[in-house]
Amino acid sequence: MKQISTIDIEWKPNKDSNVPMYRQIVKFVSDKVASGEWPIWTRLPSQRELSAIFEVNRSTVTTAIDELTSYGIVSGRHGAGTQISSNTWSLLLPDNSEWNSYLSSGFFQENKAIVQSINRLEFTENVIRIGTGEIDPRLFPRDMWKDILLKVSNRLTSLGYLENLGLLELRQAISNHLEKFGISASPDNILITSGSLQALQLISVSLLKRDSTVYTEAPSYLKSLEMFQSAGMKLSGVPMDHQGLEYWKLSRNQDEHNALYTIPTNQNPTGITMSENRRQELMRYCNDNGLPIIEDGAYQELCYDGKSPATLKSLDENGMVIYLGTASKTLAPGLRIGWVVADKPIVDRLGDIKMQMDYGASSLSQWAMAEFLNSGVYDEYVDDLRKILKKRRDAALDNLTKCFSDIATWKKPTGGFYIWLTFNKKIKIEKLFETAANAGILLNPGDIYDFKENRSLRLSFAYVNSSEFAQAIKRLSEIIKTKFL
Repeated sequence: MKQISTIDIEWKPNKDSNVPMYRQIVKFVSDKVASGEWPIWTRLPSQRELSAIFEVNRSTVTTAIDELTSYGIVSGRHGAGTQISSNTWSLLLPDNSEWNSYLSSGFFQENKAIVQSINRLEFTENVIRIGTGEIDPRLFPRDMWKDILLKVSNRLTSLGYLENLGLLELRQAISNHLEKFGISASPDNILITSGSLQALQLISVSLLKRDSTVYTEAPSYLKSLEMFQSAGMKLSGVPMDHQGLEYWKLSRNQDEHNALYTIPTNQNPTGITMSENRRQELMRYCNDNGLPIIEDGAYQELCYDGKSPATLKSLDENGMVIYLGTASKTLAPGLRIGWVVADKPIVDRLGDIKMQMDYGASSLSQWAMAEFLNSGVYDEYVDDLRKILKKRRDAALDNLTKCFSDIATWKKPTGGFYIWLTFNKKIKIEKLFETAANAGILLNPGDIYDFKENRSLRLSFAYVNSSEFAQAIKRLSEIIKTKFL
């Protein structure tokens, strides 16, 4: 492991300031790390030396170092003294991110009108949903689940509140499960959330600052939400090619409070999976530029053709990546079980805020999910699910070739739920959405995921069976060819 020699320090805390001197030292070190002047593995002078340099009592230095250690910014290594250990998420912890004001305001921006329409139409009878980002409820393993609940009911003596990070048994089960994806995380590095969407909300109100920028793929699932904008942040889209995010098109002038949100595996909405080389290059870029990453692994388990690619988190050596997982895309969204994997100071902060929001995810869901994972039944179920979804994908592609090959293009996804279809000619997508809805077909227009107008649709083969998808696609092609071309 690379080690950088001790640095020279000429700064001294202001003894006349109202800010305690140890807090001034914490900010001084944080600023040096954020600016890149002190990279990871930089070795700090001894506490005795720092006391002399800063002209303060050694206890003041000890307090400052203890606080920096609690944030994960520095760490003590045997024989190596105190070193800089993180230069991304940990730097956000010492700052006041104004999350109390977010929690008390109750203010959220409205979803786009078309998103509100989709949300309403999803609960309308006799509508075929070929854009829905949800697993077909008919695929839910009812018999398996009955057995799981029976086992859980025989063990439970109460359903009281759980500890702030979530049920220990579930966090341990998730820790074991994540090893399949190269992620080494103890239960103390895992927070149970009410779905991965809540994880994003927690991050937005506790780690990111107002006026910061969240970079994401263009198009992106995140663009269909107003969550980060409600917290005062800006979204900035980064183009993709067939290998994934074109990281070199990110802004070179990074603020230490900016972050990158990415779905590198079976991306929503395009279905693109980032290549192994691109993942390595992206990690190097973010390391070099101090840009922290939120990796959404919602579709990580749904790769149809062989082993899942390495997660960004598995490549993370410096606590740069916050990893999000969920049972919503593989099992059932109604369970409201998601998880965050991050350094302990980050998880503790998010857990503290979650307790103020809802006092924990469902106790029953957590016990049941823990049993499902520990029993081995979950892996068996997901193996079967991948086979079913792969057959649906192949049938969907065949039907698109029959009905749309002369008017649109698309790529074959290697997993997940989605096919990103783009029309060859410009089509009034909103008008198409309305016309299709009147015909009993619910679409997800590409515009709601993008940073500019496009002529695309997000199609999903996960919620409907192959017969239903074929019926809707045939009818949709007739509508387009008679009314829009």
